[in-house]
Order: sequence, then structure tokens, then C-alpha cells
Amino acid sequence: MRRILSFLVLFASFNASAQHKGLERPKLVVGIVVDQMRQDYLYRYNELYGNTGFKRLLNDGFNCNTAMINYLPSFTGPGHTCIYTGSVPSIHGIAANDWIDNMTGCGLYCAADTSVLSVSGSIAAGMMSPRNLLVSTITDELRLATNFHSRVFGVAIKDRGSILPAGHLANAAYWFDDSSGNFITSTYYASQLPAWLNTFNSKHYPDGFIKEDWNLMHNAAEYTASLPDENNYEGKGAIFPHLAKDRPTKNYSAIRSLPWGNTLTLMAAKACMEGENLGKGNTSDFLCISLSSTDYAGHQYAPNSVEVEDMYLRLDTALGNLFKYLDEHVGKDNYLLFLTADHGAAHNAKYLQDIKLPGGFESEQNLQKDMTSYLKQHFGKDSLVKSYINYQVYLNELQINRSGLDRNKVKAAIVQWLRQQPQVSYAVDMENMENAGVPEPIKTMLVNGYNAKRSGCIQVILNSGWYDGYGPTGTTHGTWNPYDTHIPLLWYGWHIPHGETSRTVHMTDISATLAALLHIQMPSGCIGAPITELTK
Repeated sequence: MRRILSFLVLFASFNASAQHKGLERPKLVVGIVVDQMRQDYLYRYNELYGNTGFKRLLNDGFNCNTAMINYLPSFTGPGHTCIYTGSVPSIHGIAANDWIDNMTGCGLYCAADTSVLSVSGSIAAGMMSPRNLLVSTITDELRLATNFHSRVFGVAIKDRGSILPAGHLANAAYWFDDSSGNFITSTYYASQLPAWLNTFNSKHYPDGFIKEDWNLMHNAAEYTASLPDENNYEGKGAIFPHLAKDRPTKNYSAIRSLPWGNTLTLMAAKACMEGENLGKGNTSDFLCISLSSTDYAGHQYAPNSVEVEDMYLRLDTALGNLFKYLDEHVGKDNYLLFLTADHGAAHNAKYLQDIKLPGGFESEQNLQKDMTSYLKQHFGKDSLVKSYINYQVYLNELQINRSGLDRNKVKAAIVQWLRQQPQVSYAVDMENMENAGVPEPIKTMLVNGYNAKRSGCIQVILNSGWYDGYGPTGTTHGTWNPYDTHIPLLWYGWHIPHGETSRTVHMTDISATLAALLHIQMPSGCIGAPITELTK
């Protein structure tokens, strides 16, 4: 009898141990989104990267070489949301950075929330929350799975880069306020900032960064991956060194397009880890970091600039310092990290033309003006188009109804006119997609991106190399083309094998993979699938 009891005790102990091992999770998950990082930047600047940043992830982690965005438009808000929800705008509702609510006719910013107040920041900067997000995030699911013992925080310069990843149930999200130079939050999360963030803000790091010249990190002759520093594609004055004396004093918004914006964000992220003791508890914590300065610099200078190259070389060093900090703070084998991007960017259109590649830019305002003029001639009525944004046409429904016009005929006329424009490949009536002669994968991207309550009813696909822009310098993004939708996806740390795959995975697969690794439920709108090379 004693032997039987001993066996049962031993079996129960072994079974409990096995169950505990089956629920093993990392101490900390760190998600890093590098805003506007094209996948080829991993290799374009590789010769000048050190061994502790991007190369550490490439050499010791797992590289998904062909990670693709599978919806339109490819913007910051939808990108961050897709990464953390595994969903697409049709479902998660973040149709763009800004859109028109088709139910009310009013414009809406993706993170705007007039029901909350700013905490320690300007009124406008703080009226933000995740309430426009219609589904859960992987961070929400982690909180639910651990009965809210896991802690989740978001840190970014951009409010949407912090709020949307952190999700509905986050302990807090923090973002940068240009007016004060502080990281702030809203009453959605708390009535006051935590002591550690007040201490961080009190050190006034932005004051020092504003006074710092931006010089090249290396000798100018080593920047062989970029065009000459002085060229026609970046705007006047875009020449190193970028002197602090040329910036207005107390102009904290300038930090956004300087390398110090990323530096400041990572400093705040480290302060959050220390202040909240992330990775020190009995459950997995999650820190969402978005690095926004790469996007601001990309828009201003374009991919072939020395500024963008230097920005990434400095980021590479800063990431190396972050990884070293994580090794020391959490333990090398105790954290799970992924690095990706919300979208890429096109080459400057004038540059493409000058090297005899197809390309060009159009003005949203000019296209809408010409479209309106055509419709007035055709129907005898003005203002039938409410707006042309996000490569989408929003009808003026009220004006069409008042004029007694056939809405379908108005749509058909717009589609016909758009198809006649030389820069347009396709114009698609999104309410009649079954008749759209659009090839894959574009057709699926259109369907995934269309949210009937928040998207324009006509989608415009421009020719390769074309984009909606504001002028001949810099660049932008938002299209289906690989330069906008081929993103880096690197995994590192806890239970991540070394290797790579070139099979196509999608942005929607990131959250599904995290759910599989953490053994939690996928987000409520997730359409992705786990990357099996990481979950075997």
C-alpha cells in the first residue's frame, strides 16, 4: 500500500511539473515596430551596421525574409493595429490614420477620443485612446489569459504607435507631447502619471537633444548606399551637418525627425521597464515600442538620402544598447522579442524619373478638384465628392440625395473618369467588388482594407512608382507595391530557433504566432496563422 501511495505521489508530482512546464512563458515580450522601415534596409546598410543591433537579430534569431502586408492602405495606424491584432482594416476598423465616418460624415483620427482628458500634456495631444479599435489585441489577450496579472505598456513618439499596440486593456500607453517635451497619457489609463515617468520628464532630455547638432556617425565617404548628400530630392538645406542653431528654440516637434527621437523613445522604454519592474514577476509582461523618427525622416528625405542611412546606423547602435539592457535586466533567455515595421516607402518619384524608371506623384487636392469639375460638367451639380484621401473617394451623400441624383451613376462616372487618368492603374467600386477586374494579390488587399463604415467607396490604384504626395521632395507610402508592403520581421530570444524562411508570411501572422508561443487565445479579429517554423 505504501508503494502504491509513493507511486501516486510521484506521478502527481511529475504530472504537475509537466503541466507547469507546458505553461512556461517568457518573462517579458518586447515588440519593436520601426516606422517606415523597408525590408531591404536590413541589407542596404549592412556593411556599416555593428554586431550588436540588427546583425545580432539576423545572426542569432529567426528572419522571415518575405513578410508582407495584406491589405490597403499601408499606413501607420493600420500597420500597428494589424501587427498586434492579426486582423485587417475591414475587421479591426482602423481604416487609415484619418478617415471619414460614413455614418456621421465627420472626419476622425484613428486614436482620437473626445471623452478622455490629457494627463500632464496639452489638451489636444492627450485626448487619445484605443476606443476606435473594434477588436482585441494580442496584448489584451495576454492580460485576459493571466487574469490581468501580466502588465502591458506602450511607448512611442506617435500616440497611435503607442496606443493601438498596447490595446484596450493596457496598464498604460505613453506618447510624446510637442508642446511640453514630455511623455504623456490620457485619463483612459490613469488620472496622473506614475512617479517614474514624472522623474523621467523632469530631467528634460529633449532640451539637450534640441541643442545637439546632427553630424554623420561615420566618415562621409563611407555612406556609399546613398545618393550624394546634396541632391534635388530632399528639399533645400538638407545637408550635413544639421545644425541646432537652425532650429527654433523649444521646438520640440523637431525631435520627431531627428535620430534623438528614437534615442528618447528607447530611454523612456527603459525607464518604463525599471519603473514598472517589467519582466520581474511570475507572469509574462509585454512592452510595445514604436520608433517613429525613421518615418518622419523618411518622409522628409526619401530612402536614398544620407540622412536616412545615418538614422538607421544610429538606430542600429541604439538597438544594440537596448538588447544589452534586456540581457542584464531580464536575462538573455527570459525575453521574447520581435522587430518589424508598419509599412515601407517609395523611392522619390522625381528620382525614379531621372534614372528612367516609372514614377510620379499627384496631389490629392488637385485630383479632387479635377474630379469635382468633371462631375459638375457631367451632372450639373457641384461638390458631389466629399473627399479624396487614402487613395479613396468619399461621396458627398447629402448633396447627392438633395440633388436627386442616382448614386450608382455618380459612382460609375467617377470610376470611368479615374480610369482615364494616365497615372491610374485601377479604379474600383468597393461596393461592387465582384465585378472588379483586379489581379491578385491586389484584389485580396482591397477586400481586406475596405471597411464600409470608414472607407471611401471607390479605391484608386496608381501605377508603379506613383503616390499621392505634397511636392517633388521626400517620399510617402500607402500603396500595394512591395516597396510599401514588404516589411522586415525578425524574431529573437526565448525559444526562438536560429534560421530563416523565404516563404511568404503576412503581417496578420505575427499575433497568431505570438498566441501560439504564449499558449493564449488569438485576438478576436485575427485572420492570421502561426509561423510554424517558430512554433514546432
